Amino acid sequence: MHFLVTGGAGFIGSHVVDRLLADQAGRVTVLDEFNDYYDPAIKRGNVAQFRGPVTVVEGDLRDRELIHQLFDDGKFDVVIHLAGRAGVRPSILEPELYLDVNIKGTFHLLEAARRTGVGQFLFASSSSVYGVNPKVPFAEDDALLATISPYAATKLAGEQLCSNYAHLYGLRTVCLRFFTVYGPRQRPDLAISKFCRAILEGRPIDKYGDGTTCRDYTYVDDIVQGIMGAVAYQGPVFDIFNLGGSQTVSLNELIAACEAACGQPALINSMPMQPGDVPRTSADVTKARRLLGFAPRTQVEEGVRQFVKWWQTA
Repeated sequence: MHFLVTGGAGFIGSHVVDRLLADQAGRVTVLDEFNDYYDPAIKRGNVAQFRGPVTVVEGDLRDRELIHQLFDDGKFDVVIHLAGRAGVRPSILEPELYLDVNIKGTFHLLEAARRTGVGQFLFASSSSVYGVNPKVPFAEDDALLATISPYAATKLAGEQLCSNYAHLYGLRTVCLRFFTVYGPRQRPDLAISKFCRAILEGRPIDKYGDGTTCRDYTYVDDIVQGIMGAVAYQGPVFDIFNLGGSQTVSLNELIAACEAACGQPALINSMPMQPGDVPRTSADVTKARRLLGFAPRTQVEEGVRQFVKWWQTA
């Protein structure tokens, strides 16, 4: 088997590559832009620790010629598409960039996959597609009536493109809606990483709103387990799954977990709610449990402790 992991140098992607190599699942090719959304040295450090048959290609999803040449050379069996511009708040500042990378880049990959006969195409979607959903927990068949950020819109558009290619060309596609992934190697712009580093360094943390917003936090090892289930999935030619931790935690509770893991209190800088932020995410993972064997195990208190342990020894 030959796997292409886009974004394979990043947080989730590097864990997926590690798992594929540890399982001796086959050859792995990583495509990553190594852009400056955060320090590219972090991604290069992730890549440096890969052990096994892996090839790293530096390139941009928007480069059509590069993508098609990569697929011609690689003859990939499975594509795990994790790359793209991330983050709700930055997407509001640079919407055109997000539309270009996340939608057009996904189109280039799907077209190359169709043309070269890829067997399985996995697309990393997001819980943000649910918008301000009054129904909790969120289920895959909920009506998606309004996204509230350009980032969310690009993820929903990516799902629709996958659906098109499954219906028109029989390309087997699986969309995975990730719910707030965290753990070792987490991007430095994400809450748990920012909070724990600030607490340990004696700096204040920015707390947006009154602390009652809630997120379903999902430990990265659990996400990887769900991705591996999706790699093996042979159900309908197009399908969608929630991958969440099944533990909705308020911002106040998260800060308390970070304080406990760090062994000291946080200095709080109170901030107003930010545009594009949803008040709550909550994953119904019944479908993923049944069809992917998905079984999230790590509670947020333990997961935050594992992050802090990694941070202090990295």
